[in-house]
Parts: sequence; structure tokens; C-alpha cells
Amino acid sequence: MQTFLYLSLIPESLIASMLPPEQFGAYYATGTQKRSRGRALFFEVKRDFASDYLKLDQIEKRCVPHEDGRPRKSSYLSIYRVLEHVPLEALGKLYLITDDGKMLALEPQEYAVKDEDPVHLYQEICPLRPRVASTLNPSAFCQRITDRNEPVSVDKIVFCELALDGLAQDPAEAKADNLPYPNIAHLRDCLLAVKNDPTKKTKTVVRSMPGDLMYRTIKHGFFVGGGGKMLYYPMPGMDQLQREYYEWWRSAESSMG
Repeated sequence: MQTFLYLSLIPESLIASMLPPEQFGAYYATGTQKRSRGRALFFEVKRDFASDYLKLDQIEKRCVPHEDGRPRKSSYLSIYRVLEHVPLEALGKLYLITDDGKMLALEPQEYAVKDEDPVHLYQEICPLRPRVASTLNPSAFCQRITDRNEPVSVDKIVFCELALDGLAQDPAEAKADNLPYPNIAHLRDCLLAVKNDPTKKTKTVVRSMPGDLMYRTIKHGFFVGGGGKMLYYPMPGMDQLQREYYEWWRSAESSMG
């Protein structure tokens, strides 16, 4: 049986499995008996890289079929500092799994700056999970948070940009009726703090991601970067989601809580 390698983002872990991505995603989100439910985000990882930290030589020893021949669904290889030890070149598709096991696969593409809004809102996903207001575009934000000369930094980061609608241009006065974030007044204060102070590039809005990531709030897509490089995984637009990925979108919307 073929063995696959996955990098889970929530929680961060490296998992070997005999299940291909679609089957693994359904299993990971709902469990074997369909009695547990939870969203999942994971990368498929190419196995052609070496690591002194990750125990890749254990894959064939640990991820073996059960005695009755059933495929091994998951074998955890690491649960700590996984992302920083997986080269960006080894990352394949990013899979977004709803809590009932529906899957959307995103392909990496070159990133081109989409807009020059004065302020942005980022949700860090792995290994950190704060929600951050910033004046930096995604590429500059990624470079800053992975610059090891900065006092607060990490080797690699996975994050997404969240929609702000009119607040991206006018945090003080624009309407925010369609934004599902808690404590809009506090969000406005954080956006104004970075917009009005040229020396302040980022400000934490929420210390840790509150609950599940709401897919409908994602502005352009997901980013993963470090060491001066960045991969961009664009999210389909609303029209495309409803037209081409309706089952996934309906599941994602119905499970927001």
C-alpha cells in the first residue's frame, strides 16, 4: 500500500497514513465511527526531503497495515516544531476539510499584490494563532514575522488574510454590519492604531484564534512562508465556490456555529 505524508496545521503534527487525501480528510475530521466532528487543515507533503529532526525513517516501520489487512489510517511522527522542519518545496496541496468531512483542495500559485489597502487583518494559523492588524501586505507581513532578527519571530508561518470590507479603507467610520468578528469596536481601535502610527506595523487583536476559522471571511487565500520565500494558496471566489464547489461550501456555511 502507498504511504502518504501529511502536515496538519490544527493541531500541528506530521502524520503518515495509508489513506489518500480525500479519505484521510474525511477520517481526520469525523473519526472512524463518525462520532467526532472538527474542521481540519493539512498539507500533503512530498517525501523526497531529508530531516535530522523529523523521524522520517520511521514511516515504513510504523505506518503498516493492521493484522487483518486494513490500511493504517494515521501514525503520528511528530507533534512539535513540525512546520519549521518541512521545506517549503516539500509542501503540496493544502486541504480544507469541513467538520463533516467535505474537502476543498488548494494549489499553490505565485502571489501578486492584490490591493494596497491601508490596513489588513491576518489570522495566524501555525505555529502561532493570534489575530493581527497590520499595515503590511501579505508578503511584507510574512517577511517580518519570519525575520529571525526581530525579537518576536518564527522560522515559518501559515496565515490567511481576513476580509475587512469598508474597514480596510476607513476603520473609524465604515459600516461593519456584515463582518462576523466579535468586539468590532476593539477591532476598529486596533486598525486605527496601526494606520495612524507609521512606526507601528502590527498590533494583536486577539491573542488566539477564537474557535474554528470561518472560511467565508478569508479574503484572498492562505500563505506559508519563511526564509525569504512564500507560497500562496488562493481561495476560490464566492461565485466559483457556489458554482463549482457547492457541496463543500454548503457544508462550510452550515457548520459555522
